[in-house]
Amino acid sequence: MKLHTYFRSSAAYRVRIALNLKGLAYESIPVHLLKNGGEQLQESYRAINPAGLVPSLQDGGHILTQSLAILEYLDEAYPEVPLLPRDPFARARVRALAQTIACEIHPLNNLRVLKYLTGTLQLTEVAKTQWYRHWTEQGLRTLEAHLTRNSGEAETGAFCHGDTPTMADCCLVPQVFNAQRFQVDMSAYPTVMAIHARCSALKAFAAAHPSQQQDAE
Repeated sequence: MKLHTYFRSSAAYRVRIALNLKGLAYESIPVHLLKNGGEQLQESYRAINPAGLVPSLQDGGHILTQSLAILEYLDEAYPEVPLLPRDPFARARVRALAQTIACEIHPLNNLRVLKYLTGTLQLTEVAKTQWYRHWTEQGLRTLEAHLTRNSGEAETGAFCHGDTPTMADCCLVPQVFNAQRFQVDMSAYPTVMAIHARCSALKAFAAAHPSQQQDAE
């Protein structure tokens, strides 16, 4: 199994966590998003992923893209240490939490979006940071509300759903890392941060951290 990754990519970070949680061995192939004009844009990598994005996962003769699709694949192909609960409602809730991050927060602070703001649209670094913080804070408020909503069922536990990590936690931890890089005040999200702390204490999460990757700067 080969993972085309970038140490600071939130999407690749999610997949590294999932692979570690499942105890799956993989070869890490760095794709630097800034050097050489962006290695993800080179023809050799676009042959693997036409979108020019990371991560891409090669498993046998198959190439998979899009982090949430990869997580779903890993859970179906390698069911040990499941990332999704068995109950249909619980599965839907975990997917919704993961998508709140991966579909509502992350796309608006992705590197290519931020580069477009400062490049094509000529926004200042200050304006770019304001953009980033606005959308990240709005998304984190929503996530915090979902995690603390009392529906009378045992949903949020030590982790996003229950007392074992799920796909939602694979998304939460990279998003917190990303927010902290841009100095977002995280004090307004105590549940998010408590879950983040519990995840970070686990080896699978710690080993996936950007600072532990071979291409870390």
